[in-house]
Amino acid sequence: MAHHSLSYAAGLLIGLTPLAATAENIDMLMNRLFPQDELTYIGFDSVERVDIPEASGVDRKYLIVDFRSRQDANRETQVARVHEICTTLLGNLDLIQDLTHQGYDMVSVAFDRNYQYDCLP
Repeated sequence: MAHHSLSYAAGLLIGLTPLAATAENIDMLMNRLFPQDELTYIGFDSVERVDIPEASGVDRKYLIVDFRSRQDANRETQVARVHEICTTLLGNLDLIQDLTHQGYDMVSVAFDRNYQYDCLP
């Protein structure tokens, strides 16, 4: 299946003041921000590419937030949902600060195992 990915500017996250965050905070935030009438928040996963050298400047650690749609969505609707989710996530400075503190370079949205969309600022 196709894999659509947009690069996320890792430099945006550098230098932000960190706050203490836990997995429960991310889950609570996602459930609060995205009511389950159209989208259901499933959870998140952390991926770290240890095969990429830290000095390479390439994104190594990213957070994937996973959603399922309650209805079959066409491509345009899915892209609109990705935009809504990414805008909400990137606009939450506390979350971005927490992720930066934890070493994340990128945030991605997934609707299934075949499609992952990286959030752009």
